[in-house]
Amino acid sequence: MLSVKKVSELTGISIRTLHYYDEIGLLKPSEISDSGYRYYDEKAIERLQQILLFRELEFPLKAIKEIIDSPNFDREEALEHQIELLTLKKEHLENVILFARGIKFLGVKAVDFSVFNTGKLDEYAKQAKEKFGSTAEYKEFEEKSKNRTQQDEERLAEETMTIFAEFGSMKDLPPESDKVQSQVKTLQDFMTDNFYNCTPKILKGLGKMYSGGGDFTKSIDSVGGSGTAEFVTQAINVFCDKEI
Repeated sequence: MLSVKKVSELTGISIRTLHYYDEIGLLKPSEISDSGYRYYDEKAIERLQQILLFRELEFPLKAIKEIIDSPNFDREEALEHQIELLTLKKEHLENVILFARGIKFLGVKAVDFSVFNTGKLDEYAKQAKEKFGSTAEYKEFEEKSKNRTQQDEERLAEETMTIFAEFGSMKDLPPESDKVQSQVKTLQDFMTDNFYNCTPKILKGLGKMYSGGGDFTKSIDSVGGSGTAEFVTQAINVFCDKEI
C-alpha cells in the first residue's frame, strides 16, 4: 500500500489533485486510516496508470471515468488503443518539428498549414517548440546562423535550390544509382556544414517533408521540374535505409 504522499512523489501528481480525483469518484483510495490518511493498493495504481495515459491524450476527466467504469472496459485493449494514439501524437509532433525546421531551412514565408490538421494545434505546437528548442540540432543551428546577414541567408537558399535543381536533372536515373546517391550525400553534407548535424534519421525526416505537399514541394519542383521533390525523397530513403 502506498500513501497519498508517496503516490504523489512517484507520479508527479499533486496531493490536491489526488484528493480531487477521490472527490469526483475517478480514483478512490483503497484504504483510509483512522487519522484520515489515504492509501492506494496495486489495483488503484493500475487504475491511475490508465487515468494518466488518457490524460496524456487529453481526454476530459468525466470521459475517462465513464470509459474506465464501463462494464465493457478491457484494460489490454485500452492499452493497445492508447499506444496507437500516442504514436500518432508523436508522429504529429515530429511533423510539426520538421515543419519548423523547413521554415528555417528554406525561408518559406507562405506556409502550408496542413501539417496542423488536428484539433489540438495549440498544445501540440507548444510541445513541439519545447521539444525542438532543447535539441542539440536546434542549438547548433542557432549557433551557426546567429551572425548571418540577409545576404548570407539568400546565398544559402540559392545554393540549396541549386542542389535540388541538380536532382531534377537526374530524374531519369534510378534513385539508387551511384550518381543520385552521391547527390544525396552532397545534400546531407551541405545541411551539416551550414545548419546542424544532419544524421540519417534527420535527413529521412527532411525527405518526408520535401514531398509532403505545400510550398516545400512546390519550391523544389519549381527548380527541378515536376516530380523532383518526390524523386529526392525516394533517393533519400534509399540512402538512409543503408545508414539507419
